[in-house]
This record gives sequence, C-alpha cells and structure tokens, in this order.
Amino acid sequence: MLYAFLCYNSEEVVSSWTKEEDDAVMARLDVVHQKLIKQNRFGPTARLMPTTAAMSLRKGKQPLITDGPFVETKEWIVGPA
Repeated sequence: MLYAFLCYNSEEVVSSWTKEEDDAVMARLDVVHQKLIKQNRFGPTARLMPTTAAMSLRKGKQPLITDGPFVETKEWIVGPA
C-alpha cells in the first residue's frame, strides 16, 4: 500500500519562511519519507506551487480554463461519488 500525504500550512506562513526554515521543515518531512521508502510504501512526491500559479482545466466541447485551484477536490482525490 502506498500513502498519500497532504501536508499544508497557511500559504502566507510558508511563503514567509527563509530558505533555512524551509530546508529544516523539508528535512523533518524527509525523515518520515525515508522510513516509508525503506518499507517500499512510498511513491513519487511533488511539492505544490502557490495558489497564484494554479489553473483548472475542464474537458468538454470547449475546454474551460480558470485561474484558481477551485475544483471539487473530493472528486479529484477519491473519484466521483
């Protein structure tokens, strides 16, 4: 079984961290990653971009592109109800 981690904090807080603070947070997170990697229970990782870089694309007759991370996340994470 692979695990999905959603680690989040206030975007204002995270964006205010110095490089050293950010590196320290990522190092602590890596301790957890390494334990799961050793157990073959951890897959690929990606860090999300700020919400200002977000865009939603919806497929249809004419694709709809919106600026913002506003999608029905329950459907995207676990599938349609």
